Amino acid sequence: MKVVGIVAEYNPFHFGHKYHLEMSKKITDSEYAIAVMSGSFVQRGEPSLVDKWTKAKMAIDNGVDLVIELPFIFATQSAELFAYGSVALLNSLNIVDYISFGSEEGKLDILSEIAHVLIEEPPYYRESLKTYLKKGDSFSVSRQKALKDYCEKYKVKDINLDAVLNSPNNILAIEYLKALIRLNSSITPVTIKRIGSHFKETNLSNKISSATAIRKKLLEDAESIDEIKDYVPHNTYVHLFKYLNSNNGFNSLHNYNQIIHYLLRINCSKDLKDIIDIEPGLENRIIDMSSKERDLDSFIQSIVTKRYPRSRIQRILIHLMAGLKKSDLVDILPNYPSYIRVLGANEKGFKLLRKIKEKSDIPIITKFADYKNFDSYYLEKTISYDKKATDLFYLGINSTPPFKDRDFYTTCYIKK
Repeated sequence: MKVVGIVAEYNPFHFGHKYHLEMSKKITDSEYAIAVMSGSFVQRGEPSLVDKWTKAKMAIDNGVDLVIELPFIFATQSAELFAYGSVALLNSLNIVDYISFGSEEGKLDILSEIAHVLIEEPPYYRESLKTYLKKGDSFSVSRQKALKDYCEKYKVKDINLDAVLNSPNNILAIEYLKALIRLNSSITPVTIKRIGSHFKETNLSNKISSATAIRKKLLEDAESIDEIKDYVPHNTYVHLFKYLNSNNGFNSLHNYNQIIHYLLRINCSKDLKDIIDIEPGLENRIIDMSSKERDLDSFIQSIVTKRYPRSRIQRILIHLMAGLKKSDLVDILPNYPSYIRVLGANEKGFKLLRKIKEKSDIPIITKFADYKNFDSYYLEKTISYDKKATDLFYLGINSTPPFKDRDFYTTCYIKK
């Protein structure tokens, strides 16, 4: 049996995801597909549009066989940690043959060459990176400039680095490749060229429209849900419609405006220093701007600089709300992964779970309360943040009770 692994957010699942899933199976000749999926919050530092169980239903009903949750601690990190957490989880299953990811580049050799430079960090590259960081550029910009310097100096094959590194799927693809190298994984990487609308496109102008455009339409006017009907698979539309009827709206970071400002009132700069991604001085800027800007968009934009992009600021605010500190990640990282959390499965998915039990000793959690049976410090610490994230997610929407502990009350989606 051949198994392909996919890392996704499915926020929401659209035709581009459907194309990627089908092509992944076809290219790798895989009968089974496993998705590692972010849960209540996503990598750009925002709440998911819908809850993680609804996303799992979309994935399973559109052809994924098994959906497992990427722990919150990794789901809301930089591309490097997001990719590492995802690949390490797939690698721990000991049944995955391939990992398939989309990219704007569509060519594995170019992405692999860049990944090896970043892993090996040759002296010239390293010194160049330090120089740009000292000038105040963000890490991603500094890395791009340092890579360009290195490739020009050592006449690495002609690569349009600006084009490659200005595309988010390419960046994630490189990080997946780096993670495979670091883990010495036997999983074979495959990349599929992204098609359809540009990821930043905010208008529904193509059958394969961006998730950004779909979310924008739903967040502007949830009642206009019928307008996205032609831009998502039917199963996605059905689950979005059911979710809307149950929760009266979709989730966005704006729903946490008062919570964020309140936390910045009661926490001092010393407390913020412990939050992941905070550099010296940034904590003071965040607290200062919070007292000047009441609107969340204006507040975030007032903090953004070329060194601190919007996604990084948003992740900091999510970590602040969840109480996630640098020391937590340092503690958990060497002992990760400590479990897999199943969010959805079909009959083939349960075959995969039986195979995982044979090949791996990693704990499998299908019923949330069972995590207590494993008596593992690292499991309990990691999964406690998944629970916090779920509770936090439901604070942002007008849902029906229960308002907390949904992890205990909600079962994984089983399609027979």
